[in-house]
Amino acid sequence: MIFRTASFQDLDAATLYALLKLRVDVFVVEQACPYPDLDGRDGEAGTRHLWYEVDRRPVAYLRMLEDTEPSGTICRIGRVVTAPEARGEGLAGQLLTAALAAAGDRPAVLDAQSHLAKFYAKYGFAPSGPEFIEDGIPHLPMRRP
Repeated sequence: MIFRTASFQDLDAATLYALLKLRVDVFVVEQACPYPDLDGRDGEAGTRHLWYEVDRRPVAYLRMLEDTEPSGTICRIGRVVTAPEARGEGLAGQLLTAALAAAGDRPAVLDAQSHLAKFYAKYGFAPSGPEFIEDGIPHLPMRRP
């Protein structure tokens, strides 16, 4: 198992395709949520892609974005996904730990699927607003100061 991190510009076409396929396989196909995963943010300056791969195939992934609030720059974590065959190995937690280390002192935010709120709470995230429905799935905004 190999840990990788890259900006959009540093991703070769095959790797980008594999990362996007993992996201679509889980979020669109497995969770039956047809939504626009390609939201235009993957290639923004400051975006980082973090993943674990086995035999050049991604098995866990997350995306870090830079967002701006009146108080300054924050880290937005999203697209946290693990392939079915790699679940239960702690990979999402390891990616989250790496992302938070990279975020440094900046606050971090995410929109958690509500059933995963306790998982994110283990990493210092707390609810920061009311639950909402996105693509038929309950989500909870969370923040780590």
